[in-house]
Amino acid sequence: MPFFAYIVECADGSLYTGWTDDIERRIAAHNAGKGARYTRSRLPVRLLNHWQFGSKGEAMSFEWHVKQMSRKEKLDLVAGCSAPSHIACRINPPRLSLQPD
Repeated sequence: MPFFAYIVECADGSLYTGWTDDIERRIAAHNAGKGARYTRSRLPVRLLNHWQFGSKGEAMSFEWHVKQMSRKEKLDLVAGCSAPSHIACRINPPRLSLQPD
């Protein structure tokens, strides 16, 4: 079963990051006022991008790391469609080779 991390833009221009196992259902829930408390007063939301993961833990870790980013970094992430290397290293350290050059 895939899991997803996502970034939405709220009606007030703010960004919200979350995770789910069904991206379409989650965005619909946000827009129905049944999503996160943060988004309920900032409707509608618009999906900017999402990333798929093989486990809930990976999606949650990615979400946490994205929430540590500045707005500019989040928008850069959305535009680039992949995690910056300094974030990717913290998300999945066992999968990366961090050998010095």
